[in-house]
Amino acid sequence: MIAIVLRVTQAVFVLLAAYTVTFCVLRLVPGDPVTVMLTAGGHEVSNADPEQVAVLTAKFGLDKPPLEQYFAQLWDLVRGDFGFSYRTGNPVIDVITDRAPSTLSLSALALVLAVIGGLALACVTALTNWQPLRRLLRRLPALGIAVPSFLGGLLLIQVFAFSLGLLPSGGGRGFSSLILPALTLAIPAAAVIAQVLMKGFDEVAVEPYLNTARMKGLSRVRVLLRHGLPNAIAPTVTMLALIIGSMVTGTVVVEELFSRNGLGKELQQAVLHHDFPVVQGIVVLASVLFVTINLLVDLLYPLLDPRQRDDAEVPEEMLVS
Repeated sequence: MIAIVLRVTQAVFVLLAAYTVTFCVLRLVPGDPVTVMLTAGGHEVSNADPEQVAVLTAKFGLDKPPLEQYFAQLWDLVRGDFGFSYRTGNPVIDVITDRAPSTLSLSALALVLAVIGGLALACVTALTNWQPLRRLLRRLPALGIAVPSFLGGLLLIQVFAFSLGLLPSGGGRGFSSLILPALTLAIPAAAVIAQVLMKGFDEVAVEPYLNTARMKGLSRVRVLLRHGLPNAIAPTVTMLALIIGSMVTGTVVVEELFSRNGLGKELQQAVLHHDFPVVQGIVVLASVLFVTINLLVDLLYPLLDPRQRDDAEVPEEMLVS
């Protein structure tokens, strides 16, 4: 129970830190939202009506001291009030819910492809006996991690959209438009999964229970999937929170590259237009998603790896120095 309380407290501090860093960074960006709004509306800032500037500044609370703005916005977020967009005047929560389905569908497909691809690559590598091919397969994850997402996306567009004409190069209509951006997000994530799982297979390969299973005459595939995988996969599961977090940040590049109207593209436009409430709302919600998944993984880890639970339950008097 104490461990759960500590993890929840840690999650709250992570959310507070995410909000604080975002608030401070946005205030350090050159320019101010009122100037950007007036410029975007086709007005010359030098000729702007001072009363109009004062009204907009007071409307969005920008006339208050930074510390007062910090606590006022924090209290609004705690109450579920994300404020209004400086650009459109619409509630931030409406902006997010309008763009979220596109990003969630993209991230979900990318996560499925990453898990399948990473598991398949790690299992094939573990079952491969020919050493040159095995060494090649073990180097593939490093290549997948090293290639930037925008470069991988451009290569996929060139091959599958322009050269072969099999898939659309962008847009947000239909399942086919999801495949290339999902692959762009999935490749580095699959590389991380495969890399961690390969290391897990190496660690369990020398365990006595695997030798016992082999001596019973079980096939290599059955030994790997039934006895090796359940014990090697626990560290991989702990990476899910980081993988999902990287996918959320990766959508900023991918949605712009593939012309998809999701949260990533909305975040980019909000930063360019100094739309602080939208940026803050997206960052806070992404942080909530990250810490929630991380918390669930921490709580489920003892179920995936009974050794962790057993170690925690060993009485102190049973430990031998």
